[in-house]
Amino acid sequence: MVRRAVFFAVFALGALLWAPLSAQQGTIVSPILTIDSERLFLNSDFGKRVAREIEARGGELAAENRRIEAELAAQEQNLTDRRATMTPEEFRPLADAFDARVQETRMAQAAKSRALAERLDREREAFLDAAAPVLEMLMEEAGATVVLERRTVFISANSSDITAAAVARLNRTLGEGVAVPSQAAPPADAAPDSQQVAPAQE
Repeated sequence: MVRRAVFFAVFALGALLWAPLSAQQGTIVSPILTIDSERLFLNSDFGKRVAREIEARGGELAAENRRIEAELAAQEQNLTDRRATMTPEEFRPLADAFDARVQETRMAQAAKSRALAERLDREREAFLDAAAPVLEMLMEEAGATVVLERRTVFISANSSDITAAAVARLNRTLGEGVAVPSQAAPPADAAPDSQQVAPAQE
């Protein structure tokens, strides 16, 4: 019992001595680090820029959908009004053409929505590629051998989480980055022709 008490006393003393040293130096020292990649992306200047652009384009797409729906509803009403003055043989081709137009329009708008989601995925990939060297540097500074996704770890100390430190470092070195071009957007809405992530100017 005495030996066990001495062990825990020494362990507690070591923890108290190590914690202030780590805090004073502002550096995490741990063989295993964790990071929340979702928070890393969303809290970074790069991620915030992407969120603004996706939200703006999503708003434009929603407004476009509402306008198209109103136009199709007006065309449908016009077709319905004309039906009483037409024979079934005359009306059927017009109805079929309208149905085909509706289906084509829905497919086109759905494709735009998918393209927007795919752009978000490409932006995330570009961000993580650009973030890798920064994460490697933080890992080396901490003397760590691995960085784990925090959401997949059952339990860990908060002191092992380098998400905030990584966000701060990326904001200084990467900034908002450069938008990844949309492959499905029309020329007028196309982003700059570059898939490279440029560092921010300090």
